[in-house]
Order: sequence, then C-alpha cells, then structure tokens
Amino acid sequence: MTSIAPQVIQTKFGDINGDGLFETIFLMGTSSADSPLWRDLTLVIFDSQTRLFEQIPLQQNVGYHPTLFLGDFTNNHLEDILVISDTGGSGGIINGELFSFIDGKIRSIFDAESFNQKMSYTVNYQNHYQVAVRSANPKKRYILDLHYKGQDYLNEIYNKDGILKQPIEGWVDPIGGLYPIDFERDGVYEMLAIQAIAGRYHADGLGYVENILKWNGTEFIIARQTVSIIGKDLQ
Repeated sequence: MTSIAPQVIQTKFGDINGDGLFETIFLMGTSSADSPLWRDLTLVIFDSQTRLFEQIPLQQNVGYHPTLFLGDFTNNHLEDILVISDTGGSGGIINGELFSFIDGKIRSIFDAESFNQKMSYTVNYQNHYQVAVRSANPKKRYILDLHYKGQDYLNEIYNKDGILKQPIEGWVDPIGGLYPIDFERDGVYEMLAIQAIAGRYHADGLGYVENILKWNGTEFIIARQTVSIIGKDLQ
C-alpha cells in the first residue's frame, strides 16, 4: 500500500535565490514498501530568510532512484536544481528537469520530455554495411560502419555482395542519460544528454547520440552533437 505521507528522498543545501543564505532543498515523494517506485515527486524549498516552504511538483513526477544535483547552469552565480529519475522501462529512459531562480521565482527551464519532443532523427541501413543517422536539429548526418558488429550480424541482413536483403530502419531513443559537466572549467555546468541508437530491435544497439546542452541566456541550445559507438574487443 502506498504511503500517505510524503517522505524525504534527498536533501541538498545551497543559495538558489541570491540572498546570501543557504536554502534547504528537499526532494520528496511517496512510495510503497514493496516497490522502489516513487510517486508524487516534489521539490520542497525552505527559505532560510523568510522561514517559508515552497512546493514545486515535477512535471514527470513518477520514477525510480530520484536524485538531486545543485550547480550553476545559467551563469548567474546561483545554484540551479537538477532532478533526475529513471522511468524503469527497458530502454533505460530517464526523467530530468532543471529549475532556476529567474525574475524572483523558481522556474522550470528544461525538462527531458520537451527536449525529446523537439528532437528528430532517422536511422537507415544502407548498402555496403553502413547505417546513416540523420539529425534534424542540428542538421547533421553520421555514417556508421557496421563491420564492428561481426560477420554473423552482417550475414543476417546483407547479401554476399553487400546489398541489403530488405530495407531496415532503426530509431533513436529518448534521453537515457543526463549528466552535468563543467566542460570549460569556469564554474558553469553544461548538460550532456545521451540517446541510444537502436537498429532492428531495441537490444540491437548501434551507438549513441551525444548532445552537449548549454544555456544561452533564454534556453538550452545544442552546443555540440556527436555520435559514438562501442569499440570491439581486441583478441
């Protein structure tokens, strides 16, 4: 049975509003004794100066292993609040939301679901053991060489002359990893968003799209996009 009373999942301390005092940030939710799933995920902020509490429900308020991270993502010399949880699906998808103190109020300035909706990719197998991954935003094309997948894999989908036996389309998953990293070592964090590339089926992993997200003053933009693959073990 789900607990009626919310529980404190994690607590952090930081100056998020510029008053020079540390606020207390609680990540709270409800859970059941027989499940690691958390529901009703909510930020609760205790203002050290006013002695008041503010509650902010998360847009995606159900997840596993929810965590808090404080850091300056917006270059305003204040602590922003990043909340991440796992959805629990087979694809390893995460929920993520970032909050910042803007114009006198704590505001949500990024969430993974909105990001996923804006991103568009195509994944198409091509003749001669290649896969073309295309990104609509930014407009990029990446060519993956499938030889690293092994000859048995190639024989399943290609004729001996390297021609596809039939058309195959893959896809790119929603965000499966969101990591705060200070790439420029200037005290301001960027976010590394990682999305898995799938081939014929979900377990047929082809690589990852990696987007570095940077705050431009009004929103997070993609500062750099790359595609990576997992290397083959050498004998």
